[in-house]
Amino acid sequence: MPSAADNLQPLADALILQHFSAPTVLVNDQGDIVYISGRTGKYLEPAAGKANMNIFAMARAELQYKLGSAFGQVLRQTDPLTVRGDLLEGGKTIQSVDMTLMKIEAPEALQGMVMIAFKDVPQTPKPRRRLAGLLPNSQQVEELEQELLKSREELRTTREEMQTTHEELKSTNEELQSTNEELQSTNEELTTSKEEMQSMNEELQSVNAEQSTRLDDYLLVNNDMENLLNSTEIVTIFLDNHLQVRRFTSGANRLFKLIPGDVGRPLTDIVSNLNYPQLYDHVQDVLRKLISLENQVSTVDGRWVLVRIMPYRTMDKMINGVVITCNDITAAKQTEDDLRDEIAKLKTPIAG
Repeated sequence: MPSAADNLQPLADALILQHFSAPTVLVNDQGDIVYISGRTGKYLEPAAGKANMNIFAMARAELQYKLGSAFGQVLRQTDPLTVRGDLLEGGKTIQSVDMTLMKIEAPEALQGMVMIAFKDVPQTPKPRRRLAGLLPNSQQVEELEQELLKSREELRTTREEMQTTHEELKSTNEELQSTNEELQSTNEELTTSKEEMQSMNEELQSVNAEQSTRLDDYLLVNNDMENLLNSTEIVTIFLDNHLQVRRFTSGANRLFKLIPGDVGRPLTDIVSNLNYPQLYDHVQDVLRKLISLENQVSTVDGRWVLVRIMPYRTMDKMINGVVITCNDITAAKQTEDDLRDEIAKLKTPIAG
């Protein structure tokens, strides 16, 4: 598969042949060299230290200032720009060079890049005669050369600082991009968590609605059971597995000294009107043996009650305490006694 450099080569060669025949360099908008055509060693040289393929680091010191100034200008315009610099040796000009810079608009693959062409300027013959007073003396020339060298050194330092700043900004930008990717990842995780929370909330709402329906059903059944127990006028007491009062019907206070605050108290603490001293023992037997007991018991005020003691079974057939029911059978007991007396009378012989 061809690389990006392979794709740039034919485009760059075609563009260079179209506009220039001199040594040419193709750089990006930061001055990084991406392609070289022709012999450019006369104008460019590797900088000392770490390898740096930037035009401002590789350009000869004599050309750097004008090249940098023209580069910034050509990026802001569409027309080509030509500046002239001088290559020096021993402080003397040995060659003038025209540097033509052109910002590329097409083709699209090279858009935004800058093409820099180097062309030697033919030297003009120097006049044989020297006019006195027109040329500076050697001291002035030396001072100017020293000042020029100082300016070039300052320019080189400035270029290096700009390059360092550019690398730091590039590193900061990469860090910001990495941070942005992390934030995007975190945002996606939060979005996923939000969706999961919404799903869980919907499930909880559904469960809550089911529980609410069950509670309504339970309250309805409880009300029905309460009304049923009250309508039968059967005194009922519910005990838990520890034989403590769990609840009782409204008529229970006719036989037992019960008040609402007695819920949770043991059966042995409750005083009753029943002549039934074996009540607690029978309740224990029922819970232990899981049998039902039934006894006719009189009360202290002369009434009779049918007492039934049964295990309390839940819907899933678990034993969860004891149920005591007391049904008033005074009338039936009186009728039974009357019938017994009548039978006894009928069996007695009549004196003759």
